[in-house]
Amino acid sequence: MIAAVHLLLTWLIAGVPTGILVAALAADVDPRTVGSGNTGATNVRRAAGDAAGAWTLAGDALKGFVPVALAAWLLPGSAVAAWAALLAFAGHCWSPYLGFRGGKGVATSAGALLALAPLPTLLAVAVWVAVVAATRRSSLGALAAAALLPFLVAWLAPAALPVTLALAVGVVLRHRANIRRLLAGAEG
Repeated sequence: MIAAVHLLLTWLIAGVPTGILVAALAADVDPRTVGSGNTGATNVRRAAGDAAGAWTLAGDALKGFVPVALAAWLLPGSAVAAWAALLAFAGHCWSPYLGFRGGKGVATSAGALLALAPLPTLLAVAVWVAVVAATRRSSLGALAAAALLPFLVAWLAPAALPVTLALAVGVVLRHRANIRRLLAGAEG
């Protein structure tokens, strides 16, 4: 019963659109009406400034980290933490509060995986930072990190590989439009 309640709350809390709330508080703007229309940190930064983007990134990451870390602590040795990671991603990407639309799940996945496989996740975050610094394209950084992370997890934290693969595939699929723009040389 505790596991089912935890998983339901994970999905409902992860569905809270951090970017919309932060952008509204910071600049009275809805990020869905600006730039890419996405609710994530990159577009919130565009719509409402650097601080709002940083708060969105932190909030979205916490939506993944907290329920996974809590599940691992409350129910050690169970699969609940892995399911919490998947449901946090699902809640963020298909929010029940936004008509089952939402973000791309990068920060939420990173937060969840930070709780499950800290070292590989931190290494992937470093790759994301390096790629973004070199290219000024957050989507390219996210895709590079998502592609590398399963290899890092297989090497350093193999127990987390199944959920890592699922989240990495999910992040790549959520970036299909970005991939098309990158291939066309039109990604801003």
